[in-house]
Amino acid sequence: MAVYTHITDDDLSAFLEQYDIGALTSFSGIAEGVENSNFLVRTTTGTYILTLYEKRVYPNDLPFFLGLMGHLSAGGMSCPTPIQARDGKALKVLNDRPAAMVTFLEGVWPRRIQPAHCRSLGGAMAAMHLAGEDFEMRRENALSVESWRPLLTSCGLPGHEIYHALYNELNVELGRLESEWPTDLPTGVIHADMFPDNVFFLNEDVSGIIDFYFACTDILAYDLAICLNAWCFENDGSFNVTKARLLISSYQKVRPLSDKELASLPILARGSAMRFLLTRLYDWLNQLEGALVKPKDPMEYLKKLRFHQQVSGPSAYGLE
Repeated sequence: MAVYTHITDDDLSAFLEQYDIGALTSFSGIAEGVENSNFLVRTTTGTYILTLYEKRVYPNDLPFFLGLMGHLSAGGMSCPTPIQARDGKALKVLNDRPAAMVTFLEGVWPRRIQPAHCRSLGGAMAAMHLAGEDFEMRRENALSVESWRPLLTSCGLPGHEIYHALYNELNVELGRLESEWPTDLPTGVIHADMFPDNVFFLNEDVSGIIDFYFACTDILAYDLAICLNAWCFENDGSFNVTKARLLISSYQKVRPLSDKELASLPILARGSAMRFLLTRLYDWLNQLEGALVKPKDPMEYLKKLRFHQQVSGPSAYGLE
């Protein structure tokens, strides 16, 4: 979450008149994440989240995102539920941006990840994958392997002398990912951005999952690979095998992985590292003035990519 488009009390009060959720009492920007403008909104009836969708989010994708959250919520999963305005529509416009109100979830995201967090996360992710099986809408992953080479090109690294070595390294890695990326693994709805700040906990149990604005139809095990990178590395860059084993084993208790899925985890983890390295690199080189968020260090994911390049099989992730 982040804030790129600013709003006033009058803007928001007028916007809320479209809903039956009471009058505005207070609001504040949420300065986390990198994609959309988000606000914590308090009214006379409760607490909500307002999201203004920024330029990287395509308006045509919004029915998928909002529909998925509604579907998962109706199925018993704890995630934000889109709130319909009086005209029955969940998607509105505020300050020339598509906008939506969603319910507020209790819990906090873990600043210091413990193994128990990974255990709870694995089961919650598997449950989400199963709950999404009967969701009828589809959305291709706009940031999957086909997009990585154009994204690398858009970073313009050859034009920066200090980045020549990095460009060459990533170019070689992309060639391998493009040739070895699996095409015959089970697919379905994935979150595709399940970082710690998108998962809420009460004590050590997942209390809710938020920010579905990268959700798409893709390889289910790729979601796990994203979490291996986001949850299982320590601050010093070392890989925590215990966290990885708990993450994957608890996932498998809800949705067992095939042998082919397990064997593909190393290449999927490399692809995940490449995807977040490239988007962070692009944001680092194209920072927006006035945004209440600092771009994240892309080099963190270069180190993770290099780790996975040395992995010979799923045993490196604590699996037998």
